[in-house]
Amino acid sequence: MDQQIKNKNTYPLLSTIDSPADLRKLPQNRLKDLCEEIRRFLIETLAENPGHFASSMGAVEFTVALHYVFDTPYDRIVWDVGHQAYGHKLITGRRDRFHTNRKLGGLSGFPSPTESPYDTFVAGHASNSISAALGMAVATQLNDDTPRRKVIAVIGDASISGGLAFEGLNNAANTPNDLIIVLNDNNMSIDTNVGSLHRYLGKIHTSKLYNAVRYRTFGWLKKIGLLNDRRKDFILRFNNSLKSLIGKRQNMFEGLNVRYFGPIDGHDIDMLVDAFRDIRDLRGPRIIHLRTIKGKGMPAAEKDPSSWHAPGKFDPVSGVRLSSHKAEDTPKFQDVFGETLLELARTNDKITGITAAMSSGTSISIMQKEMPDRVFDVGISEGHAVTFAAGLAKEGQLPYVAIYSSFLQRAYDHIIHDVAILRLKVAFCIDRAGIVGEDGVTHHGAFDLAYMRSVPGMTIAAPRDERALRDIMYTVQLPDAIDGPIAIRYPRGNGSMTDWHTDMHKVEIGRGEKLRDGKHVTVITLGTIASQASQAIGIADKESGVNAAHYDAAFLKPLDQNMMHEIAAANLPIVTVEDASVNGGLGSAVAEWLADNNISLPVTRLGLPSEEFVQHGTVPQLQEICGIDPKSIAEAIIKAAKA
Repeated sequence: MDQQIKNKNTYPLLSTIDSPADLRKLPQNRLKDLCEEIRRFLIETLAENPGHFASSMGAVEFTVALHYVFDTPYDRIVWDVGHQAYGHKLITGRRDRFHTNRKLGGLSGFPSPTESPYDTFVAGHASNSISAALGMAVATQLNDDTPRRKVIAVIGDASISGGLAFEGLNNAANTPNDLIIVLNDNNMSIDTNVGSLHRYLGKIHTSKLYNAVRYRTFGWLKKIGLLNDRRKDFILRFNNSLKSLIGKRQNMFEGLNVRYFGPIDGHDIDMLVDAFRDIRDLRGPRIIHLRTIKGKGMPAAEKDPSSWHAPGKFDPVSGVRLSSHKAEDTPKFQDVFGETLLELARTNDKITGITAAMSSGTSISIMQKEMPDRVFDVGISEGHAVTFAAGLAKEGQLPYVAIYSSFLQRAYDHIIHDVAILRLKVAFCIDRAGIVGEDGVTHHGAFDLAYMRSVPGMTIAAPRDERALRDIMYTVQLPDAIDGPIAIRYPRGNGSMTDWHTDMHKVEIGRGEKLRDGKHVTVITLGTIASQASQAIGIADKESGVNAAHYDAAFLKPLDQNMMHEIAAANLPIVTVEDASVNGGLGSAVAEWLADNNISLPVTRLGLPSEEFVQHGTVPQLQEICGIDPKSIAEAIIKAAKA
């Protein structure tokens, strides 16, 4: 009750908006005040419950304008990525639950159709909104929806550089549809945008003289009967030529026969409402280009939008970020990767670094600062990143490709066709492998072990700690260590060592390690989940007297044959533990090895569920749900030993 009173007093307009229908009851002259309230609400809430801050702050006005002008949810808004959709959640009935955002059982950090009818499509990865919205726009025509349903794709200036977005644009120009594309151009992704398209968007403009001539000319053509579907292509080509002549610039979008409007100030709510009304009922695909400021309304975020993409907790008044990290804390795995890569690059001039719009997120930025000519951020283009790496490797370079596990999924064909077939030496440094926590279902690195394991010639390593990560990275660049591609997976977050920055050593490819003897059950782990398994072994011993042997596989492929023969000879029940899908990874590899060698031993496979997606919550919460926390592993060990 106190919270409701506070909301009504502090947010007199926002507290009355339980749906876009309520929003549309407001007079247009109150929308600016509503936008200010939304920003204050976001600042107050996200200061305590962290999330994606800067993107949503910059999207407030056009979010309000879209729901004000269009009849949502009948009209569809398809968000791209969804980092900018917090305001959308507030005005679509989730204001009073927003404090649960990204928490176990609470709201998702991204638009989710399972959460709300206003969330029309999944929006965790970039560049998919145009293709999905185009499908919806075509479907509304095939379904003969009455009244005619409007479909709007919202996409950022970074996301539109992705290959899928270009495919969608190209198809939109050649398929009958009335798609509306809202381009949110804030000059940023997570890191600064890269590439020629970014520079193009910074310069594109619409001539006022052109618009005046265009509307008069099109009105005249329609009046005399020349403006019809049969002459549409000719009229559009004439339109584009006229615009290029008067505006003195060829418009890329209109070159694709997609009508272009803009650029428009994305923070002028009245201009936005008028613009959306103007284009709402037009026929054919069109794009409206908005210029926005990432972090708008919070001076610190406007000044440093990269750091404020997901800033953690902060003081809502001063804007000071409240970091819990201490100098003596263990490092993040991404920082171990970044610092190690720089060390190696200093002594090996063949090493290059590649990332896809995640320079700071993968810490490849550490090398980038010292060696900018040897690090390549290709933007949101994972497929290109992999094939680009293949080209480098073909000519003798050694690329380390740092991409999040869930994003690397989009480059699977390139991994097979462009790298593996030629057995090119490319190191795939798979960040955010396993459960990632609050970002949830679209970001968990659940499938990399399974999708990499089936690729011929692929080596797969999963170091259990920081030193092991450094050693495998060092080994890869040695000339005689490996002759094909390798995947090195490591998790999000911090490791366990404070003294990790030691000399690096060559490791034997495909060699596991026995960590502990045991007489009742054998536990095999892969990667950093070894720590939880070690705790579980201690619990099982203490509570039930079950004594378990523990092996770190270290490599999923090739699987250590000597280790497996030793395990088989012990003739004990086996428990495998992995922070990945239980299908296709370590457990599957062990079971297949036993079958191939005609050995019958019971195998309990622990990992992420195979027939459902893991939702969002803290890493410990989700590990418990998936049964790979120390207590659950201990229970499985005891059960296996007593079966």
